[in-house]
Amino acid sequence: MGFLIVLFIIALDQLSKFAVLNNLKEVGDIPLIQNIFHLTYVENRGAAFGFFQNQKLFFVITTTIVVAAIIFYLLRTKNLMWPLKIGLYLIIGGAIGNLIDRLRYGFVVDFFHIVNRWPVFNIADSAIVVGAILVSYMILRYDTVTKKEM
Repeated sequence: MGFLIVLFIIALDQLSKFAVLNNLKEVGDIPLIQNIFHLTYVENRGAAFGFFQNQKLFFVITTTIVVAAIIFYLLRTKNLMWPLKIGLYLIIGGAIGNLIDRLRYGFVVDFFHIVNRWPVFNIADSAIVVGAILVSYMILRYDTVTKKEM
């Protein structure tokens, strides 16, 4: 099931970016709710909030290590609670979605824009954030993240 979650996130992310590259790149910005929520084409060559601009090799290596470490953890740790697993799968899918962009284009395609409130982001970023929230909640809420033996 985890594999399907990862594939779904990657497919949804890449399809949305394909649509953005083919329809929004030339337009630049489409207000869906004027001055609140726009679709805005951005080529992000850095990390969140534009940090570490033009550090492609750093991001490729870091992403590869993080994804490999999460997969290793999932394979080695049995009986994890399902919200933790889903969070980790979302992080993997989002990370791979953005990694594909970096390898393919040299930048990440971002397009969701909450005007004057948040940097422009994409579906992969959303998956990573939701996944991180789930993982953080599980770690903070429970003494152990594995199911107790009956």
